[in-house]
Amino acid sequence: MDLNPTDLGNGIFCLDTGYVRPGLAACYLMHQGGQWAIIETGTSNTVPLVLDYLAAEGIAADRINYVMPTHIHLDHAGGAGLLMEKLPSAQLVVHPRGADHMANPERLISASREVYGIDRFDTLYGEIRPIAPERILVAEDDMTLNLGGRVLRIRHGPGHAEHHYCIWDSATEGWFTGDNFGISYREMIGDNDRHLMPSTTPAQFNPEKLLATLDMLMSYRPARIYLTHFGVLTQPEEQVEKLRTAIGEYCDIALNHECDRDRIAVIREALTAREFGLLQLVRPTLSAIEAQTILGLDLSLNAQGLDAWLEKRKRYNYAGHR
Repeated sequence: MDLNPTDLGNGIFCLDTGYVRPGLAACYLMHQGGQWAIIETGTSNTVPLVLDYLAAEGIAADRINYVMPTHIHLDHAGGAGLLMEKLPSAQLVVHPRGADHMANPERLISASREVYGIDRFDTLYGEIRPIAPERILVAEDDMTLNLGGRVLRIRHGPGHAEHHYCIWDSATEGWFTGDNFGISYREMIGDNDRHLMPSTTPAQFNPEKLLATLDMLMSYRPARIYLTHFGVLTQPEEQVEKLRTAIGEYCDIALNHECDRDRIAVIREALTAREFGLLQLVRPTLSAIEAQTILGLDLSLNAQGLDAWLEKRKRYNYAGHR
Protein backbone atom coordinates (compact mmCIF):
# COMPACT_ATOMS: atom_id res chain seq x y z
CA MET A 1 0.00 0.00 0.00
CA ASP A 2 1.28 3.45 -0.92
CA LEU A 3 2.12 5.41 2.23
CA ASN A 4 2.28 8.71 0.37
CA PRO A 5 -1.05 10.54 0.60
CA THR A 6 -2.18 12.66 -2.30
CA ASP A 7 -1.52 16.32 -1.56
CA LEU A 8 -4.80 18.13 -2.27
CA GLY A 9 -3.46 21.54 -1.32
CA ASN A 10 -4.55 23.83 1.53
CA GLY A 11 -3.02 21.49 4.12
CA ILE A 12 -5.19 18.50 3.16
CA PHE A 13 -3.89 15.05 2.26
CA CYS A 14 -5.86 12.01 1.10
CA LEU A 15 -4.68 8.59 2.32
CA ASP A 16 -6.03 5.29 1.01
CA THR A 17 -7.25 3.26 3.99
CA GLY A 18 -6.60 -0.11 2.34
CA TYR A 19 -10.21 -1.20 2.85
CA VAL A 20 -11.17 -4.14 0.59
CA ARG A 21 -9.16 -2.84 -2.40
CA PRO A 22 -7.14 0.24 -3.34
CA GLY A 23 -9.20 3.32 -4.10
CA LEU A 24 -12.29 2.27 -2.19
CA ALA A 25 -12.05 4.32 1.02
CA ALA A 26 -10.05 7.34 2.10
CA CYS A 27 -9.13 9.15 5.24
CA TYR A 28 -8.01 12.77 5.18
CA LEU A 29 -5.23 14.42 7.13
CA MET A 30 -5.51 18.17 7.64
CA HIS A 31 -3.07 20.56 9.26
CA GLN A 32 -3.01 24.22 10.12
CA GLY A 33 -0.87 26.23 12.52
CA GLY A 34 1.00 23.19 13.83
CA GLN A 35 -2.21 21.27 14.62
CA TRP A 36 -3.59 18.20 12.86
CA ALA A 37 -6.94 16.50 12.36
CA ILE A 38 -7.62 13.04 10.92
CA ILE A 39 -10.99 12.81 9.18
CA GLU A 40 -12.22 9.18 8.98
CA THR A 41 -10.06 6.44 10.49
CA GLY A 42 -10.70 3.51 8.19
CA THR A 43 -10.48 0.15 9.97
CA SER A 44 -8.02 -1.20 12.52
CA ASN A 45 -6.01 -2.40 9.52
CA THR A 46 -5.61 1.25 8.47
CA VAL A 47 -4.00 2.41 11.70
CA PRO A 48 -0.43 1.21 10.88
CA LEU A 49 -0.64 3.07 7.54
CA VAL A 50 -1.53 6.32 9.29
CA LEU A 51 1.13 5.89 11.98
CA ASP A 52 3.83 4.98 9.44
CA TYR A 53 3.02 8.10 7.43
CA LEU A 54 3.15 10.34 10.50
CA ALA A 55 6.50 8.84 11.51
CA ALA A 56 7.93 9.17 7.99
CA GLU A 57 6.95 12.85 7.91
CA GLY A 58 8.30 13.53 11.41
CA ILE A 59 4.85 14.36 12.79
CA ALA A 60 4.77 13.54 16.49
CA ALA A 61 1.76 11.55 17.67
CA ASP A 62 0.91 14.20 20.27
CA ARG A 63 0.41 16.82 17.53
CA ILE A 64 -2.86 15.19 16.42
CA ASN A 65 -5.66 17.21 17.99
CA TYR A 66 -8.80 15.65 16.53
CA VAL A 67 -9.88 12.28 15.14
CA MET A 68 -13.14 12.82 13.25
CA PRO A 69 -15.09 9.85 11.85
CA THR A 70 -18.13 11.26 10.07
CA HIS A 71 -20.21 8.35 11.38
CA ILE A 72 -19.67 5.08 13.16
CA HIS A 73 -19.95 2.60 10.27
CA LEU A 74 -16.79 0.58 10.58
CA ASP A 75 -15.18 1.54 7.27
CA HIS A 76 -15.20 5.09 8.69
CA ALA A 77 -14.69 4.54 12.41
CA GLY A 78 -13.54 0.94 12.93
CA GLY A 79 -9.95 2.01 13.55
CA ALA A 80 -10.83 4.82 15.95
CA GLY A 81 -10.17 2.91 19.17
CA LEU A 82 -6.77 1.59 18.16
CA LEU A 83 -5.77 4.93 16.63
CA MET A 84 -6.75 6.87 19.76
CA GLU A 85 -4.52 4.60 21.83
CA LYS A 86 -1.57 5.80 19.73
CA LEU A 87 -2.46 9.52 19.75
CA PRO A 88 -2.24 10.72 23.37
CA SER A 89 -3.46 14.29 22.82
CA ALA A 90 -6.31 13.64 20.40
CA GLN A 91 -10.02 13.95 21.04
CA LEU A 92 -12.46 11.74 19.19
CA VAL A 93 -15.17 13.94 17.65
CA VAL A 94 -18.30 11.86 17.21
CA HIS A 95 -22.03 12.40 16.66
CA PRO A 96 -24.12 12.25 19.88
CA ARG A 97 -25.82 9.07 18.64
CA GLY A 98 -22.44 7.42 18.12
CA ALA A 99 -20.62 8.38 21.32
CA ASP A 100 -21.83 5.48 23.46
CA HIS A 101 -21.02 3.00 20.67
CA MET A 102 -17.45 4.28 20.51
CA ALA A 103 -17.06 3.92 24.27
CA ASN A 104 -18.65 0.47 24.24
CA PRO A 105 -18.62 -1.01 20.72
CA GLU A 106 -20.21 -4.40 21.48
CA ARG A 107 -23.59 -3.64 19.88
CA LEU A 108 -21.86 -2.07 16.88
CA ILE A 109 -19.73 -5.18 16.43
CA SER A 110 -22.74 -7.47 16.75
CA ALA A 111 -24.79 -5.54 14.19
CA SER A 112 -21.92 -5.47 11.70
CA ARG A 113 -21.32 -9.20 12.07
CA GLU A 114 -24.95 -9.79 11.15
CA VAL A 115 -24.44 -7.87 7.91
CA TYR A 116 -21.04 -9.27 6.90
CA GLY A 117 -20.76 -12.61 8.72
CA ILE A 118 -18.17 -13.33 11.41
CA ASP A 119 -15.30 -14.44 9.17
CA ARG A 120 -15.64 -11.58 6.71
CA PHE A 121 -16.10 -9.13 9.57
CA ASP A 122 -12.84 -10.22 11.19
CA THR A 123 -10.97 -9.96 7.87
CA LEU A 124 -12.33 -6.52 7.02
CA TYR A 125 -12.27 -4.84 10.41
CA GLY A 126 -10.04 -6.68 12.86
CA GLU A 127 -10.27 -5.73 16.51
CA ILE A 128 -12.59 -2.89 17.54
CA ARG A 129 -11.26 -1.17 20.66
CA PRO A 130 -13.34 0.91 23.12
CA ILE A 131 -12.45 4.56 23.71
CA ALA A 132 -12.39 6.19 27.14
CA PRO A 133 -15.47 8.44 27.47
CA GLU A 134 -13.37 11.36 28.74
CA ARG A 135 -11.56 11.44 25.38
CA ILE A 136 -14.79 11.67 23.37
CA LEU A 137 -15.99 15.11 22.26
CA VAL A 138 -19.67 14.98 21.34
CA ALA A 139 -20.22 16.80 18.04
CA GLU A 140 -23.31 18.94 18.46
CA ASP A 141 -24.98 20.38 15.38
CA ASP A 142 -23.45 23.68 14.19
CA MET A 143 -20.51 23.30 16.57
CA THR A 144 -17.17 24.74 15.45
CA LEU A 145 -13.64 23.51 16.09
CA ASN A 146 -10.51 25.63 15.86
CA LEU A 147 -7.64 23.83 14.14
CA GLY A 148 -4.70 26.20 14.41
CA GLY A 149 -6.88 29.11 13.35
CA ARG A 150 -8.83 27.12 10.76
CA VAL A 151 -12.56 26.89 11.42
CA LEU A 152 -14.20 23.50 11.00
CA ARG A 153 -17.99 23.50 11.33
CA ILE A 154 -19.93 20.36 12.25
CA ARG A 155 -23.39 19.85 10.76
CA HIS A 156 -25.54 16.86 11.51
CA GLY A 157 -26.50 15.06 8.33
CA PRO A 158 -28.98 12.17 8.70
CA GLY A 159 -30.22 10.16 5.74
CA HIS A 160 -27.45 7.64 5.27
CA ALA A 161 -27.28 7.12 9.04
CA GLU A 162 -28.73 8.88 12.08
CA HIS A 163 -25.25 9.13 13.63
CA HIS A 164 -23.75 11.03 10.69
CA TYR A 165 -22.23 14.51 10.59
CA CYS A 166 -20.47 16.45 7.85
CA ILE A 167 -17.54 18.84 8.20
CA TRP A 168 -17.44 22.26 6.54
CA ASP A 169 -13.89 23.51 5.95
CA SER A 170 -13.99 27.29 5.70
CA ALA A 171 -10.51 27.45 4.18
CA THR A 172 -11.45 25.49 1.05
CA GLU A 173 -15.23 26.03 1.05
CA GLY A 174 -15.48 22.27 0.96
CA TRP A 175 -17.48 19.56 2.70
CA PHE A 176 -16.22 16.28 4.08
CA THR A 177 -19.45 14.37 3.52
CA GLY A 178 -18.75 10.80 4.61
CA ASP A 179 -21.39 8.77 2.74
CA ASN A 180 -24.07 11.44 2.38
CA PHE A 181 -22.87 12.65 -1.02
CA GLY A 182 -22.67 9.13 -2.36
CA ILE A 183 -19.96 7.01 -3.93
CA SER A 184 -17.73 7.85 -6.88
CA TYR A 185 -14.60 5.74 -7.06
CA ARG A 186 -11.68 6.64 -9.29
CA GLU A 187 -12.76 3.91 -11.74
CA MET A 188 -16.06 5.77 -12.09
CA ILE A 189 -14.41 8.86 -13.57
CA GLY A 190 -14.41 9.27 -17.36
CA ASP A 191 -12.82 11.81 -19.66
CA ASN A 192 -15.62 14.35 -19.31
CA ASP A 193 -17.76 13.22 -16.38
CA ARG A 194 -17.94 10.92 -13.39
CA HIS A 195 -20.58 8.49 -12.20
CA LEU A 196 -22.06 9.02 -8.76
CA MET A 197 -24.37 6.66 -6.87
CA PRO A 198 -26.08 6.82 -3.47
CA SER A 199 -25.09 4.76 -0.47
CA THR A 200 -28.27 3.22 1.02
CA THR A 201 -26.60 0.66 3.28
CA PRO A 202 -28.57 -0.83 6.20
CA ALA A 203 -30.18 -0.03 8.40
CA GLN A 204 -30.97 3.70 8.74
CA PHE A 205 -31.37 4.87 5.14
CA ASN A 206 -34.10 7.52 4.97
CA PRO A 207 -34.61 9.21 1.59
CA GLU A 208 -36.45 12.28 2.90
CA LYS A 209 -33.74 12.99 5.46
CA LEU A 210 -30.98 12.37 2.94
CA LEU A 211 -32.51 14.81 0.45
CA ALA A 212 -32.85 17.40 3.23
CA THR A 213 -29.20 16.86 4.14
CA LEU A 214 -28.18 17.43 0.52
CA ASP A 215 -30.17 20.68 0.52
CA MET A 216 -28.36 21.77 3.69
CA LEU A 217 -24.95 20.96 2.22
CA MET A 218 -25.68 22.84 -0.99
CA SER A 219 -26.96 25.89 0.91
CA TYR A 220 -23.30 26.61 1.74
CA ARG A 221 -22.52 26.82 -2.00
CA PRO A 222 -19.55 24.43 -1.72
CA ALA A 223 -16.67 24.57 -4.17
CA ARG A 224 -15.72 20.94 -3.61
CA ILE A 225 -16.77 17.75 -1.86
CA TYR A 226 -14.24 15.48 -0.17
CA LEU A 227 -15.68 11.98 -0.61
CA THR A 228 -14.68 9.11 1.62
CA HIS A 229 -15.43 6.88 -1.40
CA PHE A 230 -13.31 8.41 -3.06
CA GLY A 231 -11.37 11.67 -3.44
CA VAL A 232 -12.36 15.20 -4.40
CA LEU A 233 -15.53 15.90 -6.34
CA THR A 234 -15.70 19.26 -8.08
CA GLN A 235 -18.75 21.03 -9.52
CA PRO A 236 -21.02 19.68 -6.79
CA GLU A 237 -23.97 21.74 -8.02
CA GLU A 238 -24.07 19.53 -11.13
CA GLN A 239 -23.38 16.25 -9.36
CA VAL A 240 -26.02 16.73 -6.66
CA GLU A 241 -28.80 16.60 -9.24
CA LYS A 242 -27.65 13.14 -10.30
CA LEU A 243 -27.71 12.07 -6.69
CA ARG A 244 -31.21 13.44 -6.06
CA THR A 245 -32.49 11.64 -9.16
CA ALA A 246 -30.82 8.40 -8.11
CA ILE A 247 -32.32 8.48 -4.62
CA GLY A 248 -35.79 8.79 -6.09
CA GLU A 249 -35.18 5.99 -8.59
CA TYR A 250 -33.76 3.73 -5.87
CA CYS A 251 -36.92 4.19 -3.83
CA ASP A 252 -39.08 3.49 -6.88
CA ILE A 253 -37.16 0.28 -7.57
CA ALA A 254 -37.64 -0.86 -3.97
CA LEU A 255 -41.34 -0.06 -3.96
CA ASN A 256 -41.91 -1.75 -7.31
CA HIS A 257 -40.48 -4.98 -5.89
CA GLU A 258 -41.87 -4.69 -2.36
CA CYS A 259 -44.02 -7.82 -2.69
CA ASP A 260 -41.55 -9.91 -4.68
CA ARG A 261 -40.22 -13.16 -3.34
CA ASP A 262 -36.52 -12.87 -2.46
CA ARG A 263 -36.85 -9.13 -2.94
CA ILE A 264 -33.31 -8.27 -1.87
CA ALA A 265 -31.95 -10.26 -4.81
CA VAL A 266 -34.51 -8.73 -7.18
CA ILE A 267 -33.78 -5.19 -5.97
CA ARG A 268 -30.05 -5.83 -6.34
CA GLU A 269 -30.58 -7.02 -9.91
CA ALA A 270 -32.52 -3.85 -10.76
CA LEU A 271 -29.90 -1.61 -9.11
CA THR A 272 -27.17 -3.43 -11.02
CA ALA A 273 -28.88 -2.81 -14.34
CA ARG A 274 -29.26 0.88 -13.51
CA GLU A 275 -25.74 1.48 -12.25
CA PHE A 276 -23.94 -0.59 -14.89
CA GLY A 277 -25.83 1.23 -17.65
CA LEU A 278 -24.97 4.68 -16.29
CA LEU A 279 -21.38 3.71 -15.53
CA GLN A 280 -20.87 2.56 -19.11
CA LEU A 281 -21.96 5.99 -20.34
CA VAL A 282 -19.00 7.44 -18.46
CA ARG A 283 -16.60 4.53 -18.99
CA PRO A 284 -17.76 2.85 -22.24
CA THR A 285 -14.83 0.42 -22.42
CA LEU A 286 -15.52 -1.00 -18.96
CA SER A 287 -16.59 -4.65 -19.02
CA ALA A 288 -19.39 -6.13 -16.96
CA ILE A 289 -16.83 -8.10 -14.93
CA GLU A 290 -14.90 -4.92 -14.16
CA ALA A 291 -18.11 -3.10 -13.22
CA GLN A 292 -19.04 -5.95 -10.89
CA THR A 293 -15.64 -5.74 -9.19
CA ILE A 294 -16.06 -2.00 -8.68
CA LEU A 295 -19.68 -1.87 -7.55
CA GLY A 296 -20.64 -5.39 -6.45
CA LEU A 297 -20.22 -4.90 -2.70
CA ASP A 298 -22.03 -1.54 -2.73
CA LEU A 299 -24.93 -2.89 -4.77
CA SER A 300 -25.44 -5.74 -2.31
CA LEU A 301 -25.38 -3.39 0.67
CA ASN A 302 -27.64 -0.87 -1.08
CA ALA A 303 -30.21 -3.59 -1.78
CA GLN A 304 -30.11 -4.67 1.86
CA GLY A 305 -30.57 -1.07 2.97
CA LEU A 306 -33.57 -0.57 0.69
CA ASP A 307 -35.07 -3.78 2.05
CA ALA A 308 -34.65 -2.43 5.60
CA TRP A 309 -36.29 0.84 4.50
CA LEU A 310 -39.29 -1.06 3.13
CA GLU A 311 -39.64 -2.94 6.42
CA LYS A 312 -39.64 0.32 8.40
CA ARG A 313 -42.28 1.83 6.13
CA LYS A 314 -44.51 -1.20 6.71
CA ARG A 315 -43.84 -1.36 10.45
CA TYR A 316 -44.65 2.28 11.06
CA ASN A 317 -47.32 2.56 8.34
CA TYR A 318 -45.21 5.32 6.82
CA ALA A 319 -46.18 6.67 3.40
CA GLY A 320 -42.93 8.53 2.74
CA HIS A 321 -41.57 8.44 -0.77
CA ARG A 322 -44.23 8.16 -3.45
